[in-house]
Amino acid sequence: MVQMDTAERSGPEGSGCRGTGSGAWRTGIRRAIRIGSRPGPWKRGLVLAALALLLGLFMLLHAEIPNRVGNLGSLVETFLPWFGLLIPVLLAGALWRRSASAVAALLLPVLVWLNLFGGLLSDKSRPGSDLTVVSHNVAADNPDPAGTARDLAASGADVLALEEITPQAKPLYEKELAKAYPHHTVQGTVGLWSKLPLSDTQPVDIKTDVGPLADTKPADIKMTYNRALRTTVATDRGPLAVYVAHLGSARVNPRGGFATEHRDRGAQALGETIAAEQNERVVLLGDLNGTLDDRAFADITSQLHSAQAAAGDGFGFSWPARFPMVRIDQILVRGVKPESSWSLPATGSDHLPVAAGISW
Repeated sequence: MVQMDTAERSGPEGSGCRGTGSGAWRTGIRRAIRIGSRPGPWKRGLVLAALALLLGLFMLLHAEIPNRVGNLGSLVETFLPWFGLLIPVLLAGALWRRSASAVAALLLPVLVWLNLFGGLLSDKSRPGSDLTVVSHNVAADNPDPAGTARDLAASGADVLALEEITPQAKPLYEKELAKAYPHHTVQGTVGLWSKLPLSDTQPVDIKTDVGPLADTKPADIKMTYNRALRTTVATDRGPLAVYVAHLGSARVNPRGGFATEHRDRGAQALGETIAAEQNERVVLLGDLNGTLDDRAFADITSQLHSAQAAAGDGFGFSWPARFPMVRIDQILVRGVKPESSWSLPATGSDHLPVAAGISW
């Protein structure tokens, strides 16, 4: 019996126990080697970290992107706020890779984006204003110009600027707005309706002509091409110079890139006209077909500041009306104080109306 017990202990079962212990030891060694050779959190996700740094530098140095090839710089600046959407994408990748280096690198684009646009995220509006102004590109192919006019009149604006007025629609706007606005002027495709008297009205030459980059309209819609005016609004606080402008369109062309020749020429001409303006108090209303981040508007933004940036809540995107992605409809001021800025509900146009309350 003793010998049998010894045999049993030294048999296959005993060998199996020793084999199991040896296998567990080897598995532990292999696991330790794998853990030891695995990159640490600061060495993982280096590609993501590099992409984050490039995104930050891209936004920080956007003004250095040249326009020589396809107006690339202006195109980037038009959609510059939307590059911030890449930040949560990179963050998700960094968390998935458990990369401390990628998370740290994301601080650069976050800080740059907040520096550029963080001020637009808070509501800066204040109650009360001396004058309410509205600007709206009513669209040449608007199916209901009379309804659009009624909606705009219901806004209670003291001064109302319209762009892209066709000869066919002009009588409808004049009829529907006559009761609320006893004073008005139409110069080409732009017009101004006011509850206060107007004087010194004249067209402004913004160098817009008919050409391959001019607006493309349906064949049955005839357009004249005077697209800017200047007038003086008589307020109880003194004269206010008001400009209404509709700059040339900007189009993305696969061959030519971001085509903005007519718009940029108009922006320069408008900037020169405003520079010669003698009145200290100036308001510019209109569809500039570009965002104020675009370097093309430097001649204008160096003299006037945005009501939306000073007194709005958010970006105030105005186009396209169904899903606004950019603010190309602007209210810019000098010598008066924006108290509030907002967008009005959609009309029959592909643009949203924009409004601002200003005071002295």
